[in-house]
Amino acid sequence: MNPSTTGDQIPVVVLAGFLGSGKTTLLNHLLRRRAGNRIAVVVNDFGAVEIDAMTVAGQVGSTVSLGNGCLCCAVDASELDGYLERLSRPAARIDLIVIEASGLAEPQELVRMILTGDNPRTVYGGLVQVVDAAEFDGTRDRHPETDRHLAIADLVVLNKTDRVTAAEHERVLGVIGTLGPGAAVVSASYGRIDPGLLFDPAARPAEDEKIRQLSFEDLRADEGEDHTGEDAGEHAHHPHTGYESVSYDEPAAMDPRRLMAFLDSRPGGLYRVKGFVDFGAADPANRYAVHAVGRFLRFYPEPWPRGAERRTQLVLIGSGIDPNALAKELTVCAVTETEAATAPDESVMWGVLRYVRSEPAAEEAADPT
Repeated sequence: MNPSTTGDQIPVVVLAGFLGSGKTTLLNHLLRRRAGNRIAVVVNDFGAVEIDAMTVAGQVGSTVSLGNGCLCCAVDASELDGYLERLSRPAARIDLIVIEASGLAEPQELVRMILTGDNPRTVYGGLVQVVDAAEFDGTRDRHPETDRHLAIADLVVLNKTDRVTAAEHERVLGVIGTLGPGAAVVSASYGRIDPGLLFDPAARPAEDEKIRQLSFEDLRADEGEDHTGEDAGEHAHHPHTGYESVSYDEPAAMDPRRLMAFLDSRPGGLYRVKGFVDFGAADPANRYAVHAVGRFLRFYPEPWPRGAERRTQLVLIGSGIDPNALAKELTVCAVTETEAATAPDESVMWGVLRYVRSEPAAEEAADPT
């Protein structure tokens, strides 16, 4: 299958945050707790990133090191495309690509590079901005651009919350909510977010690969984890921030206008939407794969597989969302029996088609800014 039409692409996540916010700690946590998923990493400098995690998992050839400054300054869009081409080759069987930006990088430029790239095997996976709760005010004073970064983030990780009082924690959450009202916000200590926020539930290695490949987390389980220093604590090895998810699986077709109204007004905290949509008589020949991260949205029309049951199947993932309310809103988007008996007008799909990428190098329909 052509991934540019099926939506079966590798998410590219930009991991940003100022020096000392905990980006590398979070990345190391993902490498340890990836549950069999294969992660490719692009970093400015390996530094404290535990590259042995990928080496043990047979992924050392899928790692790129970029020294000498910020990634956004070191490469242009075409060069980044070359790295992503290498990392996304089918033989690597990568599930997620993480670009760990320098602490002084400009996230908006990195996002632009990904959105304007022409690699059909990758797709924008969101901007994750890591924030130090204990140094939040000081960071904003030293780096006024913090406010701009939070405004374009898709997921904000408020890290080091163990170092602030409950009242200070709530105050910082309130400020972040004002600066980045559309972002999902999760609180964490030592970068321990639930990897399920970034990984697709279906992205798991085949059983034969599980047997053949000894994973890094298997080795750590055998060794026993070292919980000294930053990782000390009774539950130090457990993720401390979870997520909520909503699954929608119904045979009813969706009304294009109502679904677009839902997607255009999706609430803050709803980080990801992925699945397949049946638009019924509005486009009987195709089903539409949908991929949304934060403000980014794209549809991929493809012919219905031979013999496939026509259904709409969606998974919504976020933090602080109301699953019951979202499920009800999706139900309202379904076509009624009366509507199904009436031929739709030709303009009903125009809103959806705005988010179908027509040319490989075209600008994205969604503007991350």
